[in-house]
Amino acid sequence: MLEKMAEFFDARLDGYEEHMLDCIESAREFYPFTAAQLPKAPGARVLDLGCGTGLELGEYFALNPSARITGVDLAPGMLAALKAKFTDKSLELIQGSYFDVPLGEGQFDAAVSVESLHHFTKEEKVPLYQKLCAALVPGGYFILTDYFAPSEAEERFYRAELLRLKAEQGVADDEFYHYDTPLTVAHETQALLEAGFCGVEELGCWGATHLLRAVK
Repeated sequence: MLEKMAEFFDARLDGYEEHMLDCIESAREFYPFTAAQLPKAPGARVLDLGCGTGLELGEYFALNPSARITGVDLAPGMLAALKAKFTDKSLELIQGSYFDVPLGEGQFDAAVSVESLHHFTKEEKVPLYQKLCAALVPGGYFILTDYFAPSEAEERFYRAELLRLKAEQGVADDEFYHYDTPLTVAHETQALLEAGFCGVEELGCWGATHLLRAVK
């Protein structure tokens, strides 16, 4: 049975971090690697899309304890857990969809998202990435660590399966439901470039998880 995105994650809050670290291939490697790509300057302003309980932020604060983080997530339980973990850090937490939350212009030195954006189509992502690009300072960048489809055929299969399940279960609203529909790295790169980023490079790969760096 499909579950709405926020409800899915809050229902699994207990044990969520252990699952993410132990059940995803090389997660204990790619979380610290992701954090190491973020700016080290004191007071750096970083936007985290789909921040969850802040697994990457724990690694990042160890490198840059004065970083100022704005985190966006649909799940209130996840945000409460994140706030409780880092009571002494600069955190602005916003409950909502990163597709809808205003991000402003030139507000952030960098942005990051880990294992969150693989639920959405290229068409959904381009407007989000346009908004994200505008929110970065000139020369700012976006670190995307996520799960990707190995082929276009598999990408199409996942999307068709989601549509089939929604029809089968009578889901007719436009809300987001938890079902993995990853793009290929090539299609993700196209979405970022179409949105206005001037360059995209892959910095790491761990099985199905890749790390992309998109520069404004």
